[in-house]
Amino acid sequence: MQLTFRQVGADALLVRVADGEAVAALYAALLAWRDELPAITEIVPAARTVLLDGLADPALTRQLLAGWQLPPHPPADGPLIEVPTVYDGADLAEVAGLWGCSAAEAVRLHSSFEYRVTFCGFAPGFGYLTGLPTAYEVPRRSTPRSSVPAGSVALAGPHTGVYPRSSPGGWQLVGRTSAVLWDTGREPAALLAPGVRVRFTPVADA
Repeated sequence: MQLTFRQVGADALLVRVADGEAVAALYAALLAWRDELPAITEIVPAARTVLLDGLADPALTRQLLAGWQLPPHPPADGPLIEVPTVYDGADLAEVAGLWGCSAAEAVRLHSSFEYRVTFCGFAPGFGYLTGLPTAYEVPRRSTPRSSVPAGSVALAGPHTGVYPRSSPGGWQLVGRTSAVLWDTGREPAALLAPGVRVRFTPVADA
């Protein structure tokens, strides 16, 4: 796996990799091998990069990482969280049409896959989940909604996500959950933190 580096300020290093799968592999390796590196305050994965912040020695950290041989895939041993989901989203029928199946079959398909949070962004607690097969990727809406309800389960491209709070958004809405995605009194505050495995469990509306 090829890594490229860019120093950010005096004590941070931005590591760029090829794709989201490589980000997940690098993030998992950094967590596992953290004790072998100079002090790191924070590790922040993104779509194609991982930021290492609060470094005791950025130059030495870069030298050590440049010699790493990372596994091609991240380990699948992160914690598993089941997200109870009411599949009644406004775009469920449209997504089913794109998949060439009924709405009931779309629910079965979406809830049959296991997902992994690769990184968080957009809003506090919004995790970008991979695991949806390429054949089921769907485009963003041509016109974003001005307000998407908190707890909405949505799809866009290769990702599934859950809106932690009401906000504008252009993802396809397939359901909703009552799970609390962001809680500053919890550690970590994000329910769907990077590395977490996720399954969506269909439930009836209470």
